[in-house]
Amino acid sequence: MTKLADVLDSLTIEGELYESLPDNALRCTACGHRCLIRDGRRGICQVRFNEGGVLRVPWGYVAALQADPIEKKPFYHVLPGANALTFGMLGCDFHCDYCQNWLTSQALRDPAADVALRLVREITPEQVLALARKTNSRIVASSYNEPLITTEWAVGIFKKAKEAGLKCVYISNGNATPEALEYLRPYLDGYKIDLKSMQDKNYRQLGGVLQNTLDTIRQAYEMGLWVEAVTLVVPGFNDSNAELWEAARFLAGVSPDIPWHVTAFHRDYKMTDAENTPVRTLLRAADIGREAGLRHVYVGNVAGRAGEYEETHCPHCNAALIRRVGYIIMDYRITGDGTCPQCGTQIAGIWPEDPREVRLNEVGMPRPLF
Repeated sequence: MTKLADVLDSLTIEGELYESLPDNALRCTACGHRCLIRDGRRGICQVRFNEGGVLRVPWGYVAALQADPIEKKPFYHVLPGANALTFGMLGCDFHCDYCQNWLTSQALRDPAADVALRLVREITPEQVLALARKTNSRIVASSYNEPLITTEWAVGIFKKAKEAGLKCVYISNGNATPEALEYLRPYLDGYKIDLKSMQDKNYRQLGGVLQNTLDTIRQAYEMGLWVEAVTLVVPGFNDSNAELWEAARFLAGVSPDIPWHVTAFHRDYKMTDAENTPVRTLLRAADIGREAGLRHVYVGNVAGRAGEYEETHCPHCNAALIRRVGYIIMDYRITGDGTCPQCGTQIAGIWPEDPREVRLNEVGMPRPLF
């Protein structure tokens, strides 16, 4: 019987994000764990492994591939209304109990891992780009599993996408390293980062370190990448006023232009003891973000119930510039040079040069390709 691990190990190449060490050992630099991997062993992610002193990394397959509205990522300040051809592999460097993408991100940690075998489809970067053209996608996104651990594959695709004039984005937990960010920098336009908590003990429960994520947010912004941050607000985990204030103040300290998405948790995978997030909690979090000085705060996963927190407003005159309901763009008023038509204030983001390109009143639903 074919095993998932055997298939994945055959779909690898030599990686680039690692340092060679004595005795055929190596140190992987793709994520903040910086795993010391001895010959014949694997990193925490389970998909990067040492074979005779050479780091083998995932290449040449996807476990998920579909055209999504960019708002689903969520990016609200990157080509609104555009399709984002989104691909994912398998594996993660965290082990979040509530992961909504558990089959792609946590498959190698779950006893039912081989269930994911049927998702694996071999593909080339050129074929991914052809599908981006077919789906009229202006953006290519790496998501579903943690993209940092499959960065070489993402860059292989992004190189083709950039040559074709497309934007490239990461949807990530932010557990990056300076080496990975520098490697990605020539090909990456936007980086959505999960800010899961402001307590290190919570991060360690999920398998990470808070400071790594804070450093990534700051470094990605300073590199000139477009950064949007997301906090999944989980009752009893990270929803206190004190913690929300700390998160908002940190982001505003990096830049008040960073959009902050506070999104609703729902019971999933192995985390079913917490309650679903009430809308009032999300509105409280959004109010805190605005009071902390953030210019663009959004409430997510509660389409049609967040009022002005689904909209993009001018931070100077408060004019409504983008009206949304869920993934649907109802109205778009930002000018071709990215300014407010009412007062001329520059609105931070990556905007279409021709506002007429923005599709209005279209239901942005995922389009699976496999």
